[in-house]
Amino acid sequence: MRVLVVEDERRLAENIATALREGPGFAVDQCHDGEEALLACGAVEYDLLILDLMLPRLHGTKVLQTLRARACSSPVLILTAVSEVRNTINLLDLGADDYMTKPFDLGELVARSRALIRRGKGVKQTSLTFGDLVLNSASQIVKARGALVELSPTEFRILEYLLHHPKKVVSKRELLEHLYDFAWEHHSNVVEAHVSNLRRKLRAALEYPVIENMRGRGYRLSSHDEVVL
Repeated sequence: MRVLVVEDERRLAENIATALREGPGFAVDQCHDGEEALLACGAVEYDLLILDLMLPRLHGTKVLQTLRARACSSPVLILTAVSEVRNTINLLDLGADDYMTKPFDLGELVARSRALIRRGKGVKQTSLTFGDLVLNSASQIVKARGALVELSPTEFRILEYLLHHPKKVVSKRELLEHLYDFAWEHHSNVVEAHVSNLRRKLRAALEYPVIENMRGRGYRLSSHDEVVL
């Protein structure tokens, strides 16, 4: 999953980014003013925006209004120093999905971020299931037919993204854009190797190829019934 943190306090922005990278393993980009945030959102489809309100150049509420006017449906978690009920209602009416009042606990922010991404993907549970596969986003565990499958962090994130789009052909570029930050071009030569390793591990556990390589198009999950053995 790819997250944009929009916060002008650079140390706080880096602390949030570190917590999201080291915890759930999200790819995280950072912006430090409102106009920069709109440019970033115009270039990338983020799975979550963490948006401060008191931003230079363009206030956070204006950023939120503009994004919703553009039909941007990415979940938005607002960071605010104001906890008045009237202000909260206004933020929710403008299209915010959740808010946290400063100062806040980073562990709680990570938990809320995970929940907002699941909700944005239409998933209520922490576990994602596809046939005999079960992935738990909170515990970072994957099981195939009840047996634990050892995956690298990148393999886990690839599988998690595919499980969020079980009927879709996911292109290599889409995987790169949601798994890495703005420097994702540097990883373009390794994503195929990660997918290959992931496919090999899952096939060994399930005895059929659960990830189908759609030549020239990308990757798609395949159930046991769809696979010709």
